[in-house]
Amino acid sequence: MTKYIGFCLTILLLLLGFYFYQNNLDNERQTLSYDDEQEGLEKQITIHFSHVVAENTPKGLAAQKFAELVSEKTNGQVQVHIFQNGILYSDDDEYEALQRGDIEMIAPSFSKMIDTVPEWKVLDLPFIFNRNSQVEAVLAGQTSDHLLSMIKDKKVKGLSFWSNGFKQMTSDGTPLLEPEHFRGQTFRVMPGPVIEEQFRLLNARTVVMPFTEVYQGLGTREIDGQENTISNIYSKRLYRVQKHLTISNHGYLAYAVMVNQKFWNGLPEDIQEKIQEAMRETTLWNMKEAAKMNELQLQDIKENSTIQMYRLTEQQKKEWLQTFQPLYREVEEEVGRDLIELIQSPPDEER
Repeated sequence: MTKYIGFCLTILLLLLGFYFYQNNLDNERQTLSYDDEQEGLEKQITIHFSHVVAENTPKGLAAQKFAELVSEKTNGQVQVHIFQNGILYSDDDEYEALQRGDIEMIAPSFSKMIDTVPEWKVLDLPFIFNRNSQVEAVLAGQTSDHLLSMIKDKKVKGLSFWSNGFKQMTSDGTPLLEPEHFRGQTFRVMPGPVIEEQFRLLNARTVVMPFTEVYQGLGTREIDGQENTISNIYSKRLYRVQKHLTISNHGYLAYAVMVNQKFWNGLPEDIQEKIQEAMRETTLWNMKEAAKMNELQLQDIKENSTIQMYRLTEQQKKEWLQTFQPLYREVEEEVGRDLIELIQSPPDEER
């Protein structure tokens, strides 16, 4: 009897031992599976992309397109998180945030980059751009690589240029058709010496103001007018607080898409290639989308608002351009005639 009890106890102890062993093994497997999953999550790369315009603008839509392509090309390994409308940083402080590495990508207008890349002031010259094929060749062709190579800031890498479109003039007082119509009025401008000098030559005053504050500034009559693309005028409803819109096509608004250099250097080479591939596709898509969007939204403003529209004649354009000749001479002395001619007639333009 005693032997039988001992035998049963032995069997019971063996069963308990096997149970605890199996239970520990299952727990270990679960832990390993969890660790494997966590390791995969740790390898996921996040890009925080900050910009200051609405999501339904050429830049906003391009950022979304880029995010989709990056996720697709990397099988979800790289995720681009977009922060629009200046909710993270305004256009006054986003560049410093990029330098610090607080965000990984931004796309400021090239006008805001002139202090960093003085040669880019050529891109702000009035009427330096006058056709879409020229814009595409400069901002998405060989000339684009040449311009991006001018960035000397070791903390920043230029990836591409994105397009918004030709700039137009709006005002609350006199329609802006002749150079003398600007005299005495105050205009909101993006920071940049070429833009400010342009208005000085027109005998107008300028105010540098974040884009997110322009609607209020126009509404309170702090400023009389501003220059911008149709898509920006449309997205921020600036046409509701202005009486006159002049289709002048006098300037071009585009953005330099830049990434933090340290972050970029830390990416595997194959990931860099996929991001650059996504960027190239986005840039070409953006060029066509921007032109189409500006055309459609101009028509919408025309049909559904009370703003008065005007279009410069060829003679009026010549008068404006004549007024800006001192600015052309000044920029030519600083950047050279060759760079101006490169922008005016890019070598790979399809005509």
